[in-house]
Amino acid sequence: MVHPEQQRRAYLDALGIDVWVPRDEPEPEAAAVEERDEAAAPVASEGLAWPALRDAVSGCTRCALHETRTQTVFGVGNENADWMIIGEAPGAEEDRRGEPFVGRAGKLLDEMLRAVGQGREKVFIANILKCRPPNNRDPKPEESSQCRGYLERQIELVQPRIILAVGRIAAQLLLDTDTPVGRLRGKAHQLGTTPLVVTYHPAYLLRSPSQKRKSWDDLCLARRVAAEVAE
Repeated sequence: MVHPEQQRRAYLDALGIDVWVPRDEPEPEAAAVEERDEAAAPVASEGLAWPALRDAVSGCTRCALHETRTQTVFGVGNENADWMIIGEAPGAEEDRRGEPFVGRAGKLLDEMLRAVGQGREKVFIANILKCRPPNNRDPKPEESSQCRGYLERQIELVQPRIILAVGRIAAQLLLDTDTPVGRLRGKAHQLGTTPLVVTYHPAYLLRSPSQKRKSWDDLCLARRVAAEVAE
């Protein structure tokens, strides 16, 4: 789309009328490019320690989700955990309490983790998004991209032995793929230098309890991979 100021100047140029531009005023096109670049710039979270990173997340206004959130959902757990659990986005209860994976799905996740010796207090739990999408809709690409830097810094700080990607959206966004969860699970992937295992979301397991056995297999795989990394 042509900037209105560009149209005006082109019109005046065609009439042979000189246009004076202040020396320190950027050209409209350059200003528009600068504005787009600023919006697309990565989150400035490189090198932030935990307190500064929490502050950056709590005050974030990089996408429209800040307008509808109750509070941000930073993540909880052991900041030096061997296991890092990553879900998709906060729901209504998470938005209210400021903690990921609460409610029935959270209780089921806790039970699953305890079954392989990893209670909530031992792992670090975070989400792709730090704010709840309205009506629990799927994250938009621009929302997940604006939050990605926060999550990447969390991973750098935790330095987990294993990442457990919980649910379709988390798995596909982390691995940059549209492959279904059913085909992603059952093997170890790599997120940078960190092994990553995919499993079903607890909310899905509540609707489809027959799939719990597959999630148990995924957790056992994650436990084996984490043990191998520790050796």
